[in-house]
Amino acid sequence: MYICTTLTFSIICTILLTSLSVGLERAQAEARAVVIAGREGRFCAGFDLKIMGSGPQAATELVRTGCDFFMQLYEHPQPVVLACTGHAMAGGAVMLLCGDLRVGAAGEHRIGLNEVAIGLPMPAFVSELARDRLSRRAFQAATVCATIYGPAEAAEVGYLDRVVPPEKVLEEAEAEARRLAALPGAAFASTKRSIRGPLVAEVRATVDD
Repeated sequence: MYICTTLTFSIICTILLTSLSVGLERAQAEARAVVIAGREGRFCAGFDLKIMGSGPQAATELVRTGCDFFMQLYEHPQPVVLACTGHAMAGGAVMLLCGDLRVGAAGEHRIGLNEVAIGLPMPAFVSELARDRLSRRAFQAATVCATIYGPAEAAEVGYLDRVVPPEKVLEEAEAEARRLAALPGAAFASTKRSIRGPLVAEVRATVDD
């Protein structure tokens, strides 16, 4: 009924993006919904800073590959549930913005877009996802001001939909995946496409800029 893909990398690199992309393609043939979960205490720390700092060409290629994956995840026709098991920074927070339902672990975890704080300009596709999924009141603080949140605050501003005890995160995410998988698939996919399609089309048309 669902595919659960566990993140085995703490940072986003081409290998991870390729693995997750293949998993999404498999899901359309083998499943009704998708669950993506992180390791205990750590969901995803974002793009590999070694690659990002190795030169503009390498950084651009990784960000473009990341953009392609995030758009694939954002418009995936099946329900996508994210089990945020811990810290979700930068690219990890972007992944949360792409999910249909996000279950987060309670605790001292940090969630947010810290690009500005570490001296990296925020890619336009990230700011557009944030504009779409975060509360209007929190948008400037979360992007321009690089505000980082705890799980409860992250749920208030729109990174998460629910916060549960850490030991319940995957169980709750799988339960939600089963619930959403029971919805009529064609209606779900069509509605999601009509809501998210314009943003995806705009990002893909302007990604080179």
